[in-house]
Amino acid sequence: MAKKKQGKLSAAQQAKAAADAHQVIARNKKARHDYFIEDTFEAGMSLSGTEVKALRMGRASLVDGWIEVDRGQVYAHGINIPIYAMGTWTNHAPTRKRRLLLHKSEIEKLARAVEAKGYTIVPLELYFVRGLAKLEIAVAKGKQEWDKRETIRRREADREAQRAMSAARRREGLVR
Repeated sequence: MAKKKQGKLSAAQQAKAAADAHQVIARNKKARHDYFIEDTFEAGMSLSGTEVKALRMGRASLVDGWIEVDRGQVYAHGINIPIYAMGTWTNHAPTRKRRLLLHKSEIEKLARAVEAKGYTIVPLELYFVRGLAKLEIAVAKGKQEWDKRETIRRREADREAQRAMSAARRREGLVR
């Protein structure tokens, strides 16, 4: 078996790469600020036609969203997918409860994690992969106010260190 040359991609290969790309619709930046992220899962979403069309227009909000495990099923609450403008009487309710599609073992892991005190499940990112809407969810533990301040302090210290290192590299490059 001969290996194919690593040259330019054909039109079909470019189309496949574009279709496989991770097209982000919405991110929940607040979740990473308010919670310690323990474990992440990728879940499919059970959506109606107008919901998919509204998502393809790039409109959604995960900020007020939360995830519930109920009798072996996982549901997303509070995720806002606005009404599709060109929809008719078939339009969806913007913040309705949506079923998430996960493997049974993943649902069991989520259920066990939520039973532990202080843990919750939050949506992190909504995106399309190969034409399918996916929701990245995470088992998370809430941060205290001082934890949030510590995270900000650490991030600023890292930025300052990076700036100092890049300035030193620039000076070193000029000296040589």
